[in-house]
Amino acid sequence: MKVLVVGGGGREHALCWKIAQSPLVDTLYCAPGNPGIAQLAECVHIAADEIDALLDFARAESIDLTVVGPEVPLTMGIVDRFQEAGLEIFGPSRAAARIEGSKGFSKDLMARHNIPTAAYRSFSEHAAAVAYIREQGAPIVVKADGLAAGKGVIVAMDEATAIAAVDDIMLEQVFGSAGTSVVIEEFMDGEEASFFAFTDGKNILPLASSQDHKRVFDNDEGLNTGGMGAYSPAPVVTDELYDEIVETIVKPTVAGMAADGHPYAGILYVGLMIKDGRPRVVEFNARFGDPEAQPLLVRMKEDVVPILQACARGELKQTSLEWHDKAAVCVVMASGGYPGSFTRGHEIKGLEEAAQIDDLVVFHAGTRLVDGKVVNNGGRVLGVTGLGSDVATAIRKAYRGVETISWQDAHYRKDIGAKALKGGR
Repeated sequence: MKVLVVGGGGREHALCWKIAQSPLVDTLYCAPGNPGIAQLAECVHIAADEIDALLDFARAESIDLTVVGPEVPLTMGIVDRFQEAGLEIFGPSRAAARIEGSKGFSKDLMARHNIPTAAYRSFSEHAAAVAYIREQGAPIVVKADGLAAGKGVIVAMDEATAIAAVDDIMLEQVFGSAGTSVVIEEFMDGEEASFFAFTDGKNILPLASSQDHKRVFDNDEGLNTGGMGAYSPAPVVTDELYDEIVETIVKPTVAGMAADGHPYAGILYVGLMIKDGRPRVVEFNARFGDPEAQPLLVRMKEDVVPILQACARGELKQTSLEWHDKAAVCVVMASGGYPGSFTRGHEIKGLEEAAQIDDLVVFHAGTRLVDGKVVNNGGRVLGVTGLGSDVATAIRKAYRGVETISWQDAHYRKDIGAKALKGGR
């Protein structure tokens, strides 16, 4: 069969890496792809948001299954367009993708269906949002309603920071149209975890637990990013808590989306805050997390393609997944200055040496090939992913890979996975 993966980041490299292993797949394409993906798939020079061109390509090449990586084409309705054309595609419809595309939509969904989350209010007027912050006090969380590449959430420890965030989002429009309205939430403390489940709109197939590291610097300091690293499994998600997440969050969310008239098919990401053994939802995403996809797909034992097909066809019967006993840790190497401004075009050295290390996979995220050399071309550049018999061993393997690779001003966190070594507390 012929498979097309849409996207060109680390998540898509991980998807291509896993899909390429399937005996069902004869030809793999990725649009637009990246230099790492090019070693596994034929890269097609079509951007992820060029839906008409992607549809034309899928028709011309008789693509059997399209797998959408990023959120933007999902919220633009790529799934609806492909389905209308009679093409099989993995991912939620435009209406269902609002679970990520609008914070207000997802919070209202949770309120309607009694899904545990933080108390909140939505605002489309700046003055009312500021007044609410002054009424509630700090700490408090300010979120741009729309898509902001993982950067539209400001955890404000004082009122001045919260009001400045509302000013930036609503008046300065630092996130563009994503900031037309804001959601202001109760501050939740605890430990974060990421939980994923495949679904066909009715049935669910939960994945192993994982944990992301959102802040740019060690000890969870600095600005939020798209993710500086991840590991799986996450000890904070005990077997008992895993079952509670499935029963009180995942199942009610999938059932609620169907009851509200926009069934959700694809992969559902649930960002969680866990305190005193109880989970609450921080946010939903309509796709695989990045960088959580990297350790999860490396640990997944079975062929992912039949699962993707079953979700796309509404025929998901499988109830459990097999996982390698090994733990996996992904350390993101980023461009200097990220998540702010950064310089592109620095040559990346050490990739060939890293490729020789056993139980290590280097996923490309923001890279480009220039005159035969791989250079940095984005904020998050590489996801260096190590496997080990336990998290501590996987951490050592990942950082061995990181130390092998270099480019000018590269930076990374040095504490990815450290929370797991403390027993998830």
